Amino acid sequence: MNRLVVPVFLAALAACDPAQETEPPAATSAAATAAGSAAAESSAGSSPESYADGVAGATVTIDPMPDNFIDGEFEPILLSNTRQLITDGLRSGEGYFSADGNRFIYQAEVAGDNPFYQIHLMDLVTDTASVVSPGIGLTTCSWIHPTLDRIMFSSTHEDPDALAKQAEEIEIRLSGIDRAYGWDYDRHYEIYQADSDGGNLVNLTNADGYDAEGSYSSDGAKILFASNREAYSRPLSRAERALLEDDASYFMDLYIMDADGGNVTQLTFSPGYDGGPFFSADDSKIVWRRFNPDGNSAEIWTMNVDGSEARQLTAEAMVAWGPYFHPSGEYIIYSSNLLGHANFELFLIDVDGYGPPVRATNTEGTDILPVFSPDGNRLAWSTTRTPDGASQIHIGDWNHAAALELLGLN
Repeated sequence: MNRLVVPVFLAALAACDPAQETEPPAATSAAATAAGSAAAESSAGSSPESYADGVAGATVTIDPMPDNFIDGEFEPILLSNTRQLITDGLRSGEGYFSADGNRFIYQAEVAGDNPFYQIHLMDLVTDTASVVSPGIGLTTCSWIHPTLDRIMFSSTHEDPDALAKQAEEIEIRLSGIDRAYGWDYDRHYEIYQADSDGGNLVNLTNADGYDAEGSYSSDGAKILFASNREAYSRPLSRAERALLEDDASYFMDLYIMDADGGNVTQLTFSPGYDGGPFFSADDSKIVWRRFNPDGNSAEIWTMNVDGSEARQLTAEAMVAWGPYFHPSGEYIIYSSNLLGHANFELFLIDVDGYGPPVRATNTEGTDILPVFSPDGNRLAWSTTRTPDGASQIHIGDWNHAAALELLGLN
């Protein structure tokens, strides 16, 4: 999902963010110095509609936020009966509910010969789960089809070097080398559909480059996703080549396609990372995160499903990401490190961005990748509020009425 120098425990996001904790990002010096010239070059070669989706993002903060933004102690009001949902495995992240709210799909790392995330499907009635991805390579960004007994996720299992990459990662981890967290935008990532047991895999994207962060529309007819395929489909300038080598997320844009992989349409055209898109409940809007070209900050944006009327909702010049609509369509929940680079908390903002955000979590640890159940009465998210500090998915009952009151929407 994004790049950021953060502790390795963040690796559960993905957001689809690539989720796994996907990323918060930080640009390297090469990216920072090349971003301006590459942005100008790539914009110069784009069609006029390339300018319709707005600027890349905020570079300065807006007026200071009210006390509620920073100091609000609203978690006990907004969340109750919070518990750790995923208890098996080394860490888990980025989970999504089925349309009926009875199943939950997520990614988790478990002990074995593959150190990377694999996709799991849980029955929330029995709390039983099974692996539904191939077990080879990397996986991320899963989703349950709203009307068919089908799932979707991104995977690199067809990469001819997948097993070698697994062995290399195991060796690095056993060596004890301390690494900052970073998401791998592997160009072999493709989006696949499968039966709910993982059988009958079908590649939906078939394009060179990172294709991931997919989500279905409410009727299952469309898929939103993020991709940097454009960087692999045309000759790049010297500056662009340097950017791609340093940070492949620079070329990420949003796309929409039919559920069978046809009629792919690009929705965003700004330099820098556009990712983690989700439909509103009525499929009229899209919410996503947009990083500045230098990768040092991200903001929350919305637009119409056809890519028009792009609207920036946050402007804190920090990392705001992992946004998700409440099913009511009245507000959005997201994660931000406004309180410190390693301290991500959840925040609420009204769907138009008219009022100030409201802080929703106050528990020590990293809180990211929040998602509401289809009825809006539960919230699941990835958090390090665990005894060993590992990122695991938690779930709690959500107080929608209190959220409306805190946002001044009632």
